[in-house]
Amino acid sequence: MQAVIDRGRLAPVNVLRRRSTVRSCAAALGAGAVLLLAQAAGAQIQAPNPAQNPPQSPAPGQAQPLTPVQVLPDFADLVERVSPAVVNIRTTERTSDAPRGPFRRRAPAVPQQPGEEVPRGEGSGFILSADGYVMTNAHVVEGATEVYVTLTDKREFKAKIIGADERTDVALVKIDTTGLPSLKIGDAGRLRVGEWVLAIGSPFGLESTVTAGIVSAKQRETGSDVPFIQTDVAVNPGNSGGPLLNTRGEAVGINSQILSPVGSFVGISFAIPIDEAMRVADQLKATGRVVRGYLGIQPIDVPRELAEEYGLAKGKAKGAFVRQVVSGTPADKAGIQPGDVVISVNGKLVDGAVDLRRTLGALKPGTAITLQCNRRGKLLDFKTSLAELNPQVAAAAERPEAPIEPRTAGAAKVWGLSVANLTDAERQALRGANGVRVSAVTGGAEAAGLRAGDVIVAVGTADVTDVKQFEAVVSRLDKTKSLPVTVLRGDWAQFLRIPVLK
Repeated sequence: MQAVIDRGRLAPVNVLRRRSTVRSCAAALGAGAVLLLAQAAGAQIQAPNPAQNPPQSPAPGQAQPLTPVQVLPDFADLVERVSPAVVNIRTTERTSDAPRGPFRRRAPAVPQQPGEEVPRGEGSGFILSADGYVMTNAHVVEGATEVYVTLTDKREFKAKIIGADERTDVALVKIDTTGLPSLKIGDAGRLRVGEWVLAIGSPFGLESTVTAGIVSAKQRETGSDVPFIQTDVAVNPGNSGGPLLNTRGEAVGINSQILSPVGSFVGISFAIPIDEAMRVADQLKATGRVVRGYLGIQPIDVPRELAEEYGLAKGKAKGAFVRQVVSGTPADKAGIQPGDVVISVNGKLVDGAVDLRRTLGALKPGTAITLQCNRRGKLLDFKTSLAELNPQVAAAAERPEAPIEPRTAGAAKVWGLSVANLTDAERQALRGANGVRVSAVTGGAEAAGLRAGDVIVAVGTADVTDVKQFEAVVSRLDKTKSLPVTVLRGDWAQFLRIPVLK
């Protein structure tokens, strides 16, 4: 990633000061106002106890004493102690390799010969053990032909990639040396929002750069398999893979991402919690890869309308809506169906689709699990054993259908639906699921995005078996309100409401 500084956007520093301000500052200094900087991280000035030292009114003409305040910490001793365990990582590639990715900092100044080694990118890392294991980000070493690790004493080593996990963005490399300083691993679970944290790394190639800030949020969801630590610590390209440290000098995270419209730091950065990273690193060290449990479903967060329809909005569990069940997987064999809502796994409540993916991924293949699902308002338990996640196979099987998008349509009677019974072949394709096939749409059904060939498997919390039963359910509903339906399109389920157009 290449940084571009637009000097036209840099705000000028205003060096002019009003004389009155200067006089005020001088008066304050004359009154004896002195700020003491703490000599250790987290030091603070203690406020006096009013019970032991009752406040006294100042004498006439005497300045009002300043109220003691908590002051900023001094991280100098901490940085001096831990910085030798933070390293710079640079990577190279052969010119005949794949095209440059966004991690490349700069292209060679002159054309290179095929097969020649050229710079690819720079990042950071930190030493886990004295025998040379170094943790960094997977995107730092991705696609690299060679990886070089430089210590703070300027020694450089060629590193071996032990393994990298794209889903968590964690990688482990090894250099051939001993007696190295290493970072102590902290407890990310003990971090508190507002707590001071530091980052050490090589932003834009500037080695051993230290920045500080606070924890802005925990368990930040970005759609990945990682519940990030959000901070306001300045992190830029080149910081990737470096440690996030607490005020005890312990690694509590790996700096991984920033949220920015310009490609450089604007106040929001994300770190991988160290417990997640160490779980991955331990597997990489043992086997060179990470194995995860696989259920065979494609979950999404429960739509608000469905949560209200099923009565989930009042409960503690958010759950995860099953959009797809992959054929032949443990979920399929257990009887889970598209449109089910997973409420818990082995008694642990599910807090959404990302939480479900993390929970299943943290379990080993072969682990026996019990899932509680809500199927149209009924609670059902399913028992199965997890398979092993194969990312390539899973991605090929989980190609999503485009979601049903509402669109405008002309007026029609009530909901504008025409339905037909499923054929035997259609029922077999649905692996035993019941429903009715949509044969034509107008009005509200068309506006909701339905199309011929979709299968309605439920109206509200009522399962649909055939046309007769569908019509019986619909006849009891208020014709002035929208119709709540669960629809299958191919293997994919979606909950929606069909409006009444007038």
